[in-house]
Amino acid sequence: MDVPQPDINETSRPYWDALREGHLVIQRCGCGHGWLPARKHCPACLSPDVRWERASGRGRIVSWVVYHQAYHPAFESRLPYNVALVQLHEGPRLLTNITDANDSLVAEAPVELNVQWEGDVALARFRLAPAS
Repeated sequence: MDVPQPDINETSRPYWDALREGHLVIQRCGCGHGWLPARKHCPACLSPDVRWERASGRGRIVSWVVYHQAYHPAFESRLPYNVALVQLHEGPRLLTNITDANDSLVAEAPVELNVQWEGDVALARFRLAPAS
């Protein structure tokens, strides 16, 4: 079974294009607030004055869960797999996967971007990084 595909549209295309090039971008407003996922207006002040900026690709694990049951048939072969909440150094949080072994995940562990491909779509996944 095919893996569900992201909704790539005019608003989110810069995010997906950046991943195809091997880096991560976030949106930021003139008020200073940064966020993901992409939207047309700042979620803090509702300004349409938003820009894309390159992120470092570094962050830390806030929390995670390991799935032992697939809630979509396309993920059955991946069991068990994790879904993690990563706090990027630039501020936004991102739901993602950590590519290291599930039993190696710990809260506050530093992580770095590890772009992986699912068919023709580049995805922002992360791997454990050396402590800095």
